Amino acid sequence: MLRVLAVDDEEPALGELLYLLRADPRVRTAEGAGDAAAALRRIGRALDSGPDGDDADDGIDVVFLDIHMPGLTGLDVARLLAGSARPPLVVFVTAHEGFALQAFDLQAVDYVLKPVRRERLAEAVRRVHGLVHAAPAPAPAAPEQIPVELGGVTRFVAVDDIAYVEAHGDYARLHTDHGSHLVRIPLSTLEERWADRGFVRIHRSHLVAVGRITELRVDGGATSVRLGATDLAVSRRHARHLRDLLTRRAGG
Repeated sequence: MLRVLAVDDEEPALGELLYLLRADPRVRTAEGAGDAAAALRRIGRALDSGPDGDDADDGIDVVFLDIHMPGLTGLDVARLLAGSARPPLVVFVTAHEGFALQAFDLQAVDYVLKPVRRERLAEAVRRVHGLVHAAPAPAPAAPEQIPVELGGVTRFVAVDDIAYVEAHGDYARLHTDHGSHLVRIPLSTLEERWADRGFVRIHRSHLVAVGRITELRVDGGATSVRLGATDLAVSRRHARHLRDLLTRRAGG
């Protein structure tokens, strides 16, 4: 749930805003500040309370901020917060439409006009809640590599660098932009292992990286693909599946 600070120099407006915020089930705590100086002191205490702001509920997730206030304006406060290492999110709540561009230049999450409607405020809270509690993006998977022997030295070729693979009995030849490497792995094994990495069988002798295909040609019933400067035949058995796959990818 959200920890909220509402800032407005007009006491009735602040009271109404706090009432609406506290009625929202996504709001854990809602405090008020009557001017920019008080707001900055409160936010400073939150920033000093640790990375998650857990000390005695001192953390602040979002500031609902009026723009026109004596002394520092809400825009001034947002600029000062932007220089912090872990600033709270900002939603501007104002009677003036003309500052929206400046507000979003300061990375405001939302811009709510007064008089504040319950439904409109709920939408702003929803946006904030989604940002604060968004699941972290998964760490990118380490690129898969395959060991190859070259002159008695083992080197590692990234699977993403392989354009196509050619069958050589119980071996397979990996073709990259910089050469080829023979490995003792059957093509059928690589087909199964790399299906989720965008490789597709186009012939009993060839497995290709679909993302490397630059052209698909059909000439007199014979189908072929081009990967850079290389042309490879597509067997009748695999032609339809390949055409459907490329069509789906192009449709995105």
